[in-house]
Parts: sequence; C-alpha cells; structure tokens
Amino acid sequence: MSAAHREGIRSHTADETVPRPTMKITTLFPFLDWLPRTTGRSLGRDALVGLTGAILALPQSIAYALIAGLPAEYGLYAAVVPVIIACLWGSSWHLIGGPTAAISVVLFASVSPLALPGSGDYIALVLLLTFLAGLFQWLLGALRFGALANFVSQSVVIGFTGGAALVIALGQIPNLLGLPSLEGRATALQGALELARHVREVHGPSVLVAMATLVVTLLLRRFAPRLPALLLGLVAGSLLVLALPGSMAGVPLVPPFEGRLPPFTALRFDLDDILRLLPSAVACGLLGLVMSLSIARALATQSQQVLDANRETRGQGLSNLVGAWFSGYLSSGSFTRSALNLQAGAGSPLAGVSSALWVALFALVGAGLIAHIPLPAMAASILLICWNLIDVPGMRQLWRVSRAEFVVMALTALATLVLELQTAIYAGVLASLFFYLKRTSRPRVLQSGDAEEEVLRIEGSIFFGACPYVQRLIQRSQGKRLVLDAHHINFIDFAGVSLLHNEARRLHGQGRTLVLRRARPQVERELRKLEDEQSRLVIEG
Repeated sequence: MSAAHREGIRSHTADETVPRPTMKITTLFPFLDWLPRTTGRSLGRDALVGLTGAILALPQSIAYALIAGLPAEYGLYAAVVPVIIACLWGSSWHLIGGPTAAISVVLFASVSPLALPGSGDYIALVLLLTFLAGLFQWLLGALRFGALANFVSQSVVIGFTGGAALVIALGQIPNLLGLPSLEGRATALQGALELARHVREVHGPSVLVAMATLVVTLLLRRFAPRLPALLLGLVAGSLLVLALPGSMAGVPLVPPFEGRLPPFTALRFDLDDILRLLPSAVACGLLGLVMSLSIARALATQSQQVLDANRETRGQGLSNLVGAWFSGYLSSGSFTRSALNLQAGAGSPLAGVSSALWVALFALVGAGLIAHIPLPAMAASILLICWNLIDVPGMRQLWRVSRAEFVVMALTALATLVLELQTAIYAGVLASLFFYLKRTSRPRVLQSGDAEEEVLRIEGSIFFGACPYVQRLIQRSQGKRLVLDAHHINFIDFAGVSLLHNEARRLHGQGRTLVLRRARPQVERELRKLEDEQSRLVIEG
C-alpha cells in the first residue's frame, strides 16, 4: 500500500477533530461523513488520479456506447453524472463506475429487437431501462437486500462475462470489416448467421485500419505498459486515415456530435414499454450489482476498508436513477478503472468525482476530435477489451477446485451464445442453485455402532430437499436404538421436524427407538413445537 494511500485512509478515519454531521444528515448525504476531512493536498492528489482514470475512461466509454448501439457521446455522458452520484452516495473509497462491456451488450440484446439501434426511440428505451434497473437496485439497498447479489455466483459471472465477450466481438466484426450496419438479432447465433450472409462485402481499407490499431496497441502494451495504449492505438488508426485520404476512402468514422455537457432528458414512461423492459431491467440491475459489489469487496480487502453492501447498493441504484435523466445509460463498477484508482493512490471518492469531471470537460471541448476516429479502429480496440474479459485463470481454478462450478460456468457461457443475454443470467443462477441444492440435499453422514445402538452423525441441514435422503438412511438402519448425533445440524425446517417425529413413531411400532442427541438449542426448539402425547422422539442433551 502506498504512503499516499495510507495517508488517505488516516485522513478519513482517524481525524476526530472535525465535527461530524448528525446521523440523519449523513444517512441522506453519506459523503458528508468524509468530505469535511478533505485537505488541499488530498484534493490535489485525487484530481491527478482522476485525470489518469479519465484518460483510460475516454476510449472505453466511447467503445461501450457503440457496443450498446448508442451514439458515441452517450458513452461519455454515462461516465459523468452516474459516476459522480455513485462515488458520493456509495460506500467504497475506490470503486469507479460507468459504462461497461457486459452491461452494454445486454442492453443492446434487450432493446435492439424493439427499436432501430441509434434511433431516438432506441435511446429513449435504453434510458427507460436504465431508470427501471436503477429503481430495482435502489429498492434492494433500501430494503437491506444488498446481499441478494451474492446469489449470482462467481462461476456465473465468469461464464457470463466470457460469453458476453464473444457476443461483443461478434457484434463488432461488421465495423472491423467495414460492412454495412446489420439488423440487430436477439441471440449471438442469429447474429453469426446474419454476418455470414454479408461476409463477401468486406472493405479492405477498413481491415487495414483495424489491423494497424491492433498492432500499435499491442506493441505499446508490450514495450510501454505505462502509456494509455488503447487511446494511442485509436490515435494511430485515425492518423492513418488522415494521412492516406485516397487509399482510405470509404472507411467509416464515428458520427459527429455536438460538444456539450450531459443534457437533461425527459424520460418517456409508457406502460407497454415498461412491461416489455422490466425483465431485462431486473437482469441488468442484478448483473450490475454483482459486478460492482464484487469489485468493491476485492478493493476493500486490499485497502482494509469496511464495506457497507446495502449503502453501496443504494448508491449504485441512485446513480442509474439520476443518471438516466442526464442521458447516462446503465452503469456499474469498472474493474480496470477501479483498480487503477486504488493503485494510483486515491485517498477518497473525490478521485472518482474528479475523473467524471475530466470526462465532462472532454465531452464539452473534444467532440471534434472524436469525429475523426475510424469505426474499424474502435472495433479493434473493443476486440482487445473483449479478450481481457475472458478470465482464463479463473476458469482453470474452477476446473481444479469444483467441477460442478465449472459446469455452471460453461452452461452460462453457452447460454449467452444461444439465448438472449438477460435469459442467460437467469439460466446461470438456476444452474448454480440446482447444484447447490443437489449438494445440500445429501448432507454428510458418518455411521458407527452395533446392533444394539447405531449412531448416525449428520453434518448439514435437515430441510425439505434433504428429507428423502435422511429418511432413506433411517429406514436402512438396523440398530434397536438409532441415535442421530445432531451436534452439526444448524438448521431444520418444518419438513425435517415432521420427518423425525414420523420416523420416531414408525420405529416405535417396530419396538425400536429414535434418539436425537446433542441437538443445538434452535434445532431442539423447532422439534418441541410439534411434540405431543403421540411423539416418540427421544431428545437427549
């Protein structure tokens, strides 16, 4: 941990000389808890760190907007107001949000079948979906259900992200090859078939620009890793088109736009649109929370910060609720920008706010420069981003640690290719729950004893899913006195309670006894709720 970072932590945790606002005010405006501790020195450092993050955010934000089927400027808008809100109302010191590749491709897959990408109707639907997803996220945080995002396992995230990377890459191939805009398709498989029908229309100069951008970016990453390789690769592709106007005729450029701050946009609340977008909004909101909270937890471990998951969930939701009114489409935590923020020595969330302000300045004065970026160069940059999204080490670890989790990851990745992306998320969650229930439905049981007293030590919960397995074990027992060692049973539900009482009565009819030994207080309390004169279950301490 850098000295600057340690100083930032001390300045926001140890300075008790500054009077704290009342609890009520800090609940509504949590940034008032740490903002008064900001010094001129820490502010200057965070502004410099924010500039570094903005340099990384500029090409990424533009690229992600194109992935989402939006005009380039909407990527910059999404990196301004939503980022400021998330930093000020969130819990993490270092998490920086904004547009991301995975969220962008889900938005495109969700909305492109409903409207022409880039059109006014399409933009309106994307912003409405953003608002709905933000409302869902904020409600989860307000109801203290932030931990619900934990139900999307890491294997689902790895599989979805890897599959989404392939979907993104497939969607950018037309731009890379200089093909005309293709009709949006609901699934990657349908998109591949559509692409195959136009493969003979490849534009040679566009391919050359894309290859030049790839080569420059990869060389910079290899030999000058501290430079903004992605940004300089785009510059190289743009200069190639400018230097050879005759040879590069026909290479498409990013559509020009008016340089301005994120404009206020009145959302269009149509009931039919809301009902059509609601399933996708829930899926996108949940995916964004999983990504943001996972990144925030990883950063908190490194910075030794105590993270408030519910507050972070509310902050993410509020950022999308407010951001949608300022032309910012759905945002979530960015691992690359957040990790850079931590490593650069950010001392407070003001580094993220500073990054957003730098992006806003560029959106205001740099619009003319963006209009010179060739779309094939942008597509090449997006392909590199996609490659980094495929977590090969994580897949190897899943294979070594848990084959079941690896299967979940593979099924989720496959689902992203053959199903709509929001459906793929649900499919991955259901696969995770299936394997979890399959595992917990067979608690570990150790057997010992003799014909007089047989002991079964059960290690796990006795709930409705495990009852058939436990019942088979009891029915196969031969001891005259069957003892269930319940010391390692943490939970029992109504089905489990009924099972034990019923089996005790059955064994009693055979002249045998069922004994529950060393049960924990909460388990014993549940069992005694159904205890009556006919109960034959013996409970021992």
